[in-house]
Amino acid sequence: MNQMRHGRQKTPSAIGSVLRFLGVALAVVAISSVAVVAYAVTNITTTISDNAVDIGGATPPPPPPFLGAFDGGFNMLIVGTDNDANQGEDYGERDATLNDVNILLHVSANHQDAVVVSFPRDLVIAHPECHDPKTDEYFDAMSAQPLNEAFSRGGLGCVVDTITNLTTVPIQYAAATSFNGVIEMTNAVGGVEVCLVDPISDPDSGLDLPAGLSTVEGQTALAFLRNRHGVGDGSDLSRIGSQQQYLSSLLRKIRSDSTLSDPTKLYGLATAASQNIIPSTSLQGIDSMVSLALTLKDVDLGKIVFVQYPVSAYVEDPNKVQPVYSLAEELFSRVLADQPFTLPADSTAPGSTIAGGDTPPTEAPPATDGAPPATDAPTDIAETPDVIEGLKGQTAAEQTCSSAFSG
Repeated sequence: MNQMRHGRQKTPSAIGSVLRFLGVALAVVAISSVAVVAYAVTNITTTISDNAVDIGGATPPPPPPFLGAFDGGFNMLIVGTDNDANQGEDYGERDATLNDVNILLHVSANHQDAVVVSFPRDLVIAHPECHDPKTDEYFDAMSAQPLNEAFSRGGLGCVVDTITNLTTVPIQYAAATSFNGVIEMTNAVGGVEVCLVDPISDPDSGLDLPAGLSTVEGQTALAFLRNRHGVGDGSDLSRIGSQQQYLSSLLRKIRSDSTLSDPTKLYGLATAASQNIIPSTSLQGIDSMVSLALTLKDVDLGKIVFVQYPVSAYVEDPNKVQPVYSLAEELFSRVLADQPFTLPADSTAPGSTIAGGDTPPTEAPPATDGAPPATDAPTDIAETPDVIEGLKGQTAAEQTCSSAFSG
């Protein structure tokens, strides 16, 4: 058997060794990065899929290939639960899990406008029949009961059915999150800036903040969102105003802070979401979540309108509210027809004011020589949407501030 003869090798140069080492290192880093990304996506997708629930309704179209934005618009319900299984007794004892925060997001088919409607937890309405997929228990329809009882009658799917029954808006996507989810997702983006007109110290929620701007995260962010007795008139409507301030500030931060292009923040946000949300099965894929985010990404902040569902005091209990159906019908006829609208002046929630007293200017191209200024634009609905008088809320472009409880 012939022996293989080895030629005499040249002594490697220092530069050659370094380059080869760097090449190996880069290869290891590249392979490791792919492995980490693959593991992260697989881990997040598995976690989300394991928690997903069927909300019924028509199956939405699959997300576009290569993580693009969806064609057309969509409707998504976001539910904040109180007293979920992981909450413990830190926030008081409850007999059942309640849907205390109910937010419907609508993005128009042309991706030019979005409406975010908040429904008060104490809104007294009719509830449809519901089925709890976990216990296989069926619940009869009810009349004149608070909205926040829906989750205890069938989970996320029952809340979707209840909101659809009230608004006639078909909901393709939904997600529920708990107090822990709020904390983790706020931390993942590095906190959210909020504004107070006066200092607020509220022992019920644990909120203790000075007047002016503060960046909140963790328990402080949760206390700001839960605070009711320390803000405005002490009602849930004032708390909704604070929640809208928080969400609009969060949107502005994500847009301005490169969150969507920062892999660390994006992975942290995705991980926090996957570990703390119950999604609908239509939302269980990472590609679906990314496509929905991309669909909303380029909507002008001034055209993302936060609205409180229109209510009046409930005739049988002044601590609860009931729908103003005529105004609600006008609102949702616009939503269903993808017709944009604007809010009336001084439309902020009780206890909320526009920072500085002025609405920030809307984004408009500068006028050229001889052209009329932007404020002289024609009143066609495509150029200047109609005002719906009586609605309360703000746009995502507006910085609002919360006032202390007025007594």
